[in-house]
Amino acid sequence: MVVYFDGKYVDSSEAKVSVFDHGLLYGDGIFEGIRIYGGNVYRLDDHLERFEMSARAIMLTLPLTRAQLAEAVCETCRRNNLNDGYIRLVVTRGVGDLGLAPWSCANPTTFVIASKITLYPQEYYDNGLAIVTVPTRRIAPDALPPTVKSLNYLNNILAKIEAKQAGALEAIMLNAQGYVAECTADNVFVVQKGEIITPAASAGALKGITRATVFDIAKELGIPMREADLTRYDVWCADECFLTGTGAEVIPVVKLDGRVIGAGKPGPVTARVLGSFRKRVLVEGTRI
Repeated sequence: MVVYFDGKYVDSSEAKVSVFDHGLLYGDGIFEGIRIYGGNVYRLDDHLERFEMSARAIMLTLPLTRAQLAEAVCETCRRNNLNDGYIRLVVTRGVGDLGLAPWSCANPTTFVIASKITLYPQEYYDNGLAIVTVPTRRIAPDALPPTVKSLNYLNNILAKIEAKQAGALEAIMLNAQGYVAECTADNVFVVQKGEIITPAASAGALKGITRATVFDIAKELGIPMREADLTRYDVWCADECFLTGTGAEVIPVVKLDGRVIGAGKPGPVTARVLGSFRKRVLVEGTRI
C-alpha cells in the first residue's frame, strides 16, 4: 500500500511517525474520514472545508492548501488503484518537546491512507442494527467542540468498548443533560409521523458530511426534517431510526436497549434516504 507522508508517496512500511509527534503523545491533531465510490471522492471539498475549520479551531496551521490536500488525497487513491474504499487524512501538530506546549512543534505531520473498509456486514443493512445506550457521556460542547474532528477519541472508544460488552456493534451516547448526542462513530436520526429528526451540534453531535447529505435528501424527497433534543424515549417510540457516517453510510436501527423500534425492521423512509444516498455518491464529489 502506498501512503502519502509529508510530501512523498511511500510504501506503508516506510510511513513512520516519530515517538515525539504530539499527535501520538497528546492526541494533538485532526483528521477526516472520506469515501471514494467508483473513482469519485465523495464531497471532497466539503470534507476539506471541515478539515480547515477543525485546524482553525485548534490553531493548527495546515502545511498544504486545499488544492494540495485534494491532490494528495486523489493521488494516493490513484497510486493504490483504489476506486472504492476509505481515505483517512491526518495532520498532527508534529514533532516537539515532551510537554503540552504546541509551539515546540516546528512542522506539522501530514499523511493520507487510502484503503478498503467494511464497517458493518451486509446483513445489518438488510435487517437493521440492535444497539444500546452506554454510560459514557459525550464530552460537552463547552469542553471540546464536537464539530472538531480531533485525534482525541478516547471518549468514543470507551463507549465502543461498553457497546461490545453489551453485545452490540454500536451505541448511543447521551450528553450531560441526558439528551441523545450521537453514536460512537455515527449520527443518529429518528423518523416520527413522517418527519426526520436529529440532534443538533449543540447537543454534542458531529456535523457529519453524510448527516448534511440527509438534509439535502430530505429536501429533495419532500420529507420534513428538523434538529431537536431527543431522549431515549423518543428513540424507543420512533417509527424508524437510522444512523449515518462516512464509514457506516446509512444503516437502519431496529432495536435500542432491548426495545423494538417501529415494526422491528428497516422502514420506508430509511429505504428512501438510503436509495437516494446510493445515487448521490457516484456523482457528488471529485473524480480521481
